[in-house]
Amino acid sequence: MFIDIACSQKKKYNQNAYGDYFSSNRFPNMNRVVAVLSDGLGSGIKANILACMTSTMLLKFMENNSDIEKSCEIIMNSLPVCKVRGISYSTFSAIDCYENGKAKIVEEGNPDFIWIRNNEVLKPEYQTIQSKDFKNRKMKVYKIKLEKYDRVIFCSDGATQVAMGTKEFPLGLERSGFIKIILDKLQKEPEISSQKLSDYLVRQVQLIAPNHDLKDDTSVVSLYCRDPRESLIFTGPPYHQEKDSYFAKSFMEFKGKKAISGGTTANIISRELNIPVIADMSTNTGKLPGIMRMEGVDLVTEGILTLTKTLEYLETRKTEENAAKMLMDFMLDSDCINFLVGAQMNKAHYDPNLPIEIEIRKNIIKQMAQVLEDKYLKKVNVQFV
Repeated sequence: MFIDIACSQKKKYNQNAYGDYFSSNRFPNMNRVVAVLSDGLGSGIKANILACMTSTMLLKFMENNSDIEKSCEIIMNSLPVCKVRGISYSTFSAIDCYENGKAKIVEEGNPDFIWIRNNEVLKPEYQTIQSKDFKNRKMKVYKIKLEKYDRVIFCSDGATQVAMGTKEFPLGLERSGFIKIILDKLQKEPEISSQKLSDYLVRQVQLIAPNHDLKDDTSVVSLYCRDPRESLIFTGPPYHQEKDSYFAKSFMEFKGKKAISGGTTANIISRELNIPVIADMSTNTGKLPGIMRMEGVDLVTEGILTLTKTLEYLETRKTEENAAKMLMDFMLDSDCINFLVGAQMNKAHYDPNLPIEIEIRKNIIKQMAQVLEDKYLKKVNVQFV
């Protein structure tokens, strides 16, 4: 079972910084995911600093296998209280879960998380831990067992309190209204990814806000338990040419989604398996080569130029409609991404002034794997052939 987790956020109207902060990490060797959403008091830079401090400290405790309850209690008792409003400078929701379904969730101050199974909202039991130093601070601790296709949604109070004081929502959208939006979407798109669901929910909250101006920072974290979506990207000719046929067959027999990045690589597979490769001129933007079409392959692009631009898009999330964006979307729609990287030097991109061991393609793939793991929590496997 794969844990698909993602966060979407919108800043408060007229603010330059997010007052909420989300941090997470995946440990592939342990089949484990940890994540924290923190909401800083107020908005702007001050709120951002407080939320960032809370989230990163708590995540570090959890990463080091510290007991999540004790870690959260330390954070809860360490946070100062606003002298004017008498409330905590930041609130948080934290989850530590494994792919076998075992999970622990701790909340302090944030809206209660939403656990959905078969389009029904479950009501798990929890333990309450009272702060030793602050009477108005209580922490909820849940120990739950997730099953395949379960959804877990966290949010900051910007989502549940949106439009508060209006005629339609005098008390805000509230948790019940937020749940209705979630269930309606899941009934229409039961297999929607966590990223698309969290993006959708934040957009819906903004549409409810008067004039679509959010009066508070809004964050939604979505977690989805499902079968992993596997993909394979073949780029570069194999080092030993006599193995072209073997790798071409292995590529086409892969059960998940398949992509080729590189004209030479595509021609090898076309030659070995007698499958035509046809250029799609309608996708040629002028700045990047367009894609190609090959039966049995989901995406075929040019190599080095497209990979380089894809890496840039993954790092910045600033994209244009071209082959690189298509390759980025292909990766982000996968959970487990396998790279099959040919180790033969491509003479078209070789600079004789560089040491021979420096190979552009290898460096790009290594950087890309790092970004996919660190920023997008993907499982990545790179095999050089």
